[in-house]
Amino acid sequence: MRHRLLFACTAVAALAALALSPWLAWREAERHAYAAQASLATRFAQDVLHRSDEMVRQSLAGVALLARSPDGPCTPGQRAIMRRIDLTSTYIQAIGQVRDGVVRCSSMGDTPIPLGSRILRTSDGLRIYSSVPLDGNDGSPLMAIERDGYAALIHTDLPLDAGSAIPGMSLAALHLERRLDEPVTMAAGYIDRAWVKRLGSRRSVTFTDGRYLVAVVRSRVLPTAGVAALPLSELPALRNAVALRLVPAGVVAGVAIAAALLLLARRQTSLTTALRRGLRNHEFFMLYQPVVDLQSGRCTGAEALLRWRRDTGELVGPDVFIPLAEQTGTIGALTARVLELVERDTGDFLAAHPGFHLAVNVSAADLAADPIVGLFDAMLARGAITATNLVVEITERGILDIEAARTVIGALRARGIHVAIDDFGTGYAGLSYLESLQVDALKIDRSFIEAIGTTAPTNQVVSHIIAMAGAMRLAMIAEGVETPAQADYLRARGVQYAQGWLYGRPQPFEDVAALFERGAGSAARSPGAATGS
Repeated sequence: MRHRLLFACTAVAALAALALSPWLAWREAERHAYAAQASLATRFAQDVLHRSDEMVRQSLAGVALLARSPDGPCTPGQRAIMRRIDLTSTYIQAIGQVRDGVVRCSSMGDTPIPLGSRILRTSDGLRIYSSVPLDGNDGSPLMAIERDGYAALIHTDLPLDAGSAIPGMSLAALHLERRLDEPVTMAAGYIDRAWVKRLGSRRSVTFTDGRYLVAVVRSRVLPTAGVAALPLSELPALRNAVALRLVPAGVVAGVAIAAALLLLARRQTSLTTALRRGLRNHEFFMLYQPVVDLQSGRCTGAEALLRWRRDTGELVGPDVFIPLAEQTGTIGALTARVLELVERDTGDFLAAHPGFHLAVNVSAADLAADPIVGLFDAMLARGAITATNLVVEITERGILDIEAARTVIGALRARGIHVAIDDFGTGYAGLSYLESLQVDALKIDRSFIEAIGTTAPTNQVVSHIIAMAGAMRLAMIAEGVETPAQADYLRARGVQYAQGWLYGRPQPFEDVAALFERGAGSAARSPGAATGS
């Protein structure tokens, strides 16, 4: 039932991947189209701003040069300066001397040029005339910038001609001190002066307003802003062009994800079926890693390790099949098989060597249920293995239901079976946690053993674990010992037992029994016995 539910959930996820991937690709195409148009509008607004700032800079530089001139107004010397400024400037159409709102003389001659009445007075002392008629200019009005009695006349279209290549684009350079109800001085196309309010205190902003995507950029040197507005009607065509690339890719990605999910579900299904078949066909077997007494160096026991060789010859690691068994509810059957294999492999030997201890791992699911105690009772009742032979190892991180675990641990210890916390230090256990469980031993995780003698941040953890275990009178078994230096360090600090490649890799029990026979024999102690428990 659980497996069918898992497959159904995977199928739903696969369908979701198929449906969502094209939709996400379409949304990404919309986002990309908007971002591209917003970037384009911002670049045009920056270009308008750069041109208008340069226009003002040239105008003020020319006016300042005339104001500093030692020649009087409209003298031959000053007229020569006016003509030179006009010729060398890229934006100034004419420059001249102003009196009573009229250009009396200019780089164009002595023809008076009235500046008109539409005047903006700025906070920095400029007078800006927004509509100055000039003969011979095709009737197009100019703009004039006046200061200190001199004015530069500028064609308002020059900063805006960059947008002529984009149909429907509107451009403007706006003075931020001008009232919103005043007409726009320099603009091409539809411009709403209220757009500058969206700028606030920011350097730039992009937004949509009605039929336009608008970009507003503030000048760094003047109280002005450049504005560019693109018609939103261009977005669908750009979105569709992008979608032609992204949506097929999204469909392919969706198919690939869905296929991967279904393949994973199928593999999980196949592996689950193979796991159950492996239990029926006796494909599981045990290897045993020696555990030694660090003081004497003699083998005193072993840890039983379950392995799975499928009928194809493939070896499946416990990091794969143990979680799978827990997910599919077959962990109980797997634990029962472990005890059956352990009894078959070691029963005769343990009957003759009651001092040999054998560590057996149980899962978090086993600790949450009473049947595990019944399995050990059945084993002990058959008589080959005694309780003093057994050490049950539980993973620190696997204890999810502390109350249920405490009940199972109490029942096992009441029968004389010792209990050890495996991989200690990798979870969050403290003194109060250990005291509440009332275990007999700690197994120090290999990751901390590897750090001994190094500069790794975890190299001090071992000493803290040893101190904690000593304070609670718990036996200690170090996992993953691979060098004599590690063994010396642990021995010097009172760790009683060790296992690792320094003493032997996982191997058939006959090899472990031979190793034991060459050592102390039945005089060896168990980890629980080291504490006097």
